[in-house]
Amino acid sequence: MSRLRTLADPDYVPALDRDVVRPDLAAGLGSLDHPPRILLLYGSLRERSFSRLAVEEAARLLIFFGAEVRIFDPSDLPLPDQVKGDDHPAVHELRQHALWSEGMVWCSPERHGQITGIMKAQIDHLPLEFGGMRPTQGRTLAVMQVSGGSQSFNAVNTLRLLGRWMRMFTIPNQSSIAMAWKEFDEAGRLKSSSYYDRIVDVMEELVRFTVLTRGHADQLVDRYSERKSAAAKRDAAHDLASQSIA
Repeated sequence: MSRLRTLADPDYVPALDRDVVRPDLAAGLGSLDHPPRILLLYGSLRERSFSRLAVEEAARLLIFFGAEVRIFDPSDLPLPDQVKGDDHPAVHELRQHALWSEGMVWCSPERHGQITGIMKAQIDHLPLEFGGMRPTQGRTLAVMQVSGGSQSFNAVNTLRLLGRWMRMFTIPNQSSIAMAWKEFDEAGRLKSSSYYDRIVDVMEELVRFTVLTRGHADQLVDRYSERKSAAAKRDAAHDLASQSIA
């Protein structure tokens, strides 16, 4: 069973003005030997989820810009610590998609002035390290939010804080859609507007930063304190080995 959503009409972007799109979006910024790999997460389980619709619009743009995308469906994701050892197929799959990715898009509704529990649960299931692997460190991140009322930035500000904590490179641009229920048509497509244009800006920037940091992420997140800690563990292991031999 795959928890990846199937994207309807992935190549249909009617609101995009192709006359002003740059075909060489990331030229000269880094290796283009494979498409940028982007994982998209959304924060609502409603049948007509505006955070999901915004993510799907972002995914279509990323595909247009040459990226490979995956949209994770969190509908059966347990709460953190609800299952012993987080040993649940949805958790395992989310982590595998995170390891596959080079960058991510996080989009949450704003509820009671904050991100939703669904959004936070997905992030909480991505540890800084497990099994010697780091599913978020060194990856790029774009943050977005949708609101039922007037424009706000509470959710994107929290997502930025979380991205920094997860040691991700959160890009400068962001998207916040106010009164989202007015901005999507009956088919669930974002109408042509300044909100749509901002998502285009954000996805362009995400592709650029993902290509720019490609091949350099390990060096950029290399830390003195972690090297020191690793050396201490090696020394301790060596001392124990020496004692056992003696």
